[in-house]
Amino acid sequence: METLQSPFGELQLSRWPQRKNDVLRAWDAADEYLLEYLAEQKLPEKSKRILIVNDGFGALSCALRAYSVTSWSDSSISHLATAENLSKNPTVDASDDLSSGAVSPPEYLKSIESPIHQYDLVVIKIPKTMALLEDQLIKLKPHLTENARVIAGGMIKHLPKSAFQLFEKHIGPLTTSLAKKKARLLFVEVDQALSAVENPYPTRYTDERFGLALNNHANLFSRDHLDFGARFLLAQFSQLPEAGQVVDLGCGNGVLGIKYQQLHADANVQFIDESYMAVESAKTNYTDTIGRTLEEANFRTEDGLKHTLDESVNLILCNPPFHQQHVIGEQIAVELFHHSKRCLQVGGELWIVANRHLDYQGKLKRLFGNCRIIDSNKKFVVLRIVKR
Repeated sequence: METLQSPFGELQLSRWPQRKNDVLRAWDAADEYLLEYLAEQKLPEKSKRILIVNDGFGALSCALRAYSVTSWSDSSISHLATAENLSKNPTVDASDDLSSGAVSPPEYLKSIESPIHQYDLVVIKIPKTMALLEDQLIKLKPHLTENARVIAGGMIKHLPKSAFQLFEKHIGPLTTSLAKKKARLLFVEVDQALSAVENPYPTRYTDERFGLALNNHANLFSRDHLDFGARFLLAQFSQLPEAGQVVDLGCGNGVLGIKYQQLHADANVQFIDESYMAVESAKTNYTDTIGRTLEEANFRTEDGLKHTLDESVNLILCNPPFHQQHVIGEQIAVELFHHSKRCLQVGGELWIVANRHLDYQGKLKRLFGNCRIIDSNKKFVVLRIVKR
């Protein structure tokens, strides 16, 4: 846990999932810049509603916790982190107009939902996926008051020109701040004359080889075609064991679990992802492809296998992520491996497809005592691990 010195008070903040000796902070310079600007402009006003979009680990929501805040995100982990960090910072700094110390928990809004209020102030962290930003801006426009302030921020290296174009297309003209600590702010003027744009998301594609037509919400990886890693693992499905309790871990659009269900009709397949849009996509694809109701499968938006019972699963299929927001690393995947070992029954199997350069084989062999390469090519490797 580290301390953020903000104009709205001192905050104790942790990333999520929490890790021992984590060297990464729960905020970045763009968060600091946004909070400094809001304080300089004497924003927000106590009576106004605030929408905070893509608040990584709750730094913005915690700093503005004395106000009426809605936190809108595609990440259930971000919402968990915000709630956890708010519990560590229950009071506001006794200064300025915050001396009452009153704190209201934010309203949490999922990315698959549209705002329901009218907002006077919108603070946006630019997401990694521009399709997500576009989806959010299209949904946001009807919920801006006439004089709404829209302020966005991001690290300069993560601010593509397309982000500027999306703001101007869907909200209105913008100006930018000077750079500060490699961060920049965008100030967007709401143009009420802009015509409403039909939302192009979710998108849909058909993969002829595997006979699948898949819907994909805006924040899904490989939204326009079947992910090459998933494609490589699907090619090995004839070698998978028959299993009663199956988990598609980090399910994305659900393609792995859906294909397994097609081949093994009696299996109980669980679809788990931390992204609201991923799980919603998997639900649609399951009902469209399998022809069953949602009650006949198990869909959960949560942090990996943390809520899955010990030794309750026979087979786990996983195409693990190797980034969290803009941070690239193996921490999330390694945690998924540890929880997989706990949740698998003896004799249960973990099947993974991963980029070759990530070198998961050694880590899995040390953890499970075995790890077999099923197939590999220049980019990917398929691994089979058995719990003994």
